[in-house]
Amino acid sequence: MSSKTAQLNELIEVTRDGKRFYDHAITEVKDVRLQTMFRDLSTVKTQIIEALAVKVAANDKTPASGGTMIGKMREVYADARATLSSDEEATYVSQLEEAEDRILHAFEDALEDAEPDVKALLAVEMPKVRACHDRMRNLKQSMQ
Repeated sequence: MSSKTAQLNELIEVTRDGKRFYDHAITEVKDVRLQTMFRDLSTVKTQIIEALAVKVAANDKTPASGGTMIGKMREVYADARATLSSDEEATYVSQLEEAEDRILHAFEDALEDAEPDVKALLAVEMPKVRACHDRMRNLKQSMQ
């Protein structure tokens, strides 16, 4: 597997972690506004994953189909913290914001040493990644 494909597949997995976490959080929070926001952010994650997967497939490789162990552990940790917390929703928002940090850093790192064609793709997807990150950061700050 080329380093380009490995890099893109890593971004797919990290982004899929975020999508799965949002999908899970939708079922855990009661606030309809949060559910709607999480659904919107999950949809954006799907769009990013699809764009990355198209690039991997264009290189005659198989796009990653799973997530990471860290992503699953973060979800389980959030569930445990939410169970023990008096503010379950704030716990999910905080943990989702950390997941957004992870995704943003992964994209930033990939941009630094990506090949030109991958850089072009990431440059298109990066505003979406930043917008998701900023929405969760702002929500977290407003809840503190």
